[in-house]
Amino acid sequence: MKTDAQLQQDVMEELAWEPSVNATEIGVEVKDGIVTLAGHVASFVEKHAAERAAQRVSGVKAVIVEITVKLPIDSRRSDTDIAAAALSALTWHTSLPAGAIGLKVENGWLTLTGEVDWPYQKFVAEQALKPLRGVTGVTNLIAVKPRVVPDDVKRKIDAALQRQAQREAGRIDVAISGGTVTLSGKVHSAAERHAAERAAWSAPGVTAVFDHLSLE
Repeated sequence: MKTDAQLQQDVMEELAWEPSVNATEIGVEVKDGIVTLAGHVASFVEKHAAERAAQRVSGVKAVIVEITVKLPIDSRRSDTDIAAAALSALTWHTSLPAGAIGLKVENGWLTLTGEVDWPYQKFVAEQALKPLRGVTGVTNLIAVKPRVVPDDVKRKIDAALQRQAQREAGRIDVAISGGTVTLSGKVHSAAERHAAERAAWSAPGVTAVFDHLSLE
């Protein structure tokens, strides 16, 4: 197990290795395996990249981000301009349903609301806005709402399991509660486990998947 000093050094080196991050502006503290990043960066996407870099380091238990976004003068935009750019990005994204996502901008911080059918749509909406010039942060309040009845969801998952993890389909139990799927039972390999998870996430209306599968 790494010491806090070793983790601190590894995180600092990972930040320096990440080309999208200016590591000289970020301080790193570690206590009991929990990493705290502090300082300021030039964009929200750089802040996110720093967080991901710290999370990649083996032995890190959690990451606390106290980094502030300090926009350079040439990157600053009015909330009106940011809103226009954000709405355009959402409208032109082929994976997002037209008019489904609401948007608020305050001091460069975007808040997303609305409803979508798939978890990936919530994810791509946020990802589409992070790199926009002038954005200082994103709060994603988009809801993923089930669009089909539980029995239909279970039927689709069972069918997908037969296709993707045929050997294990009969040994996997699928429980549905609202849009939440819980998988239990036993599988023979990590690949079969991942296939079962993918099958569950592929069902329309699924908002969360709990994997209680065990390897045999």
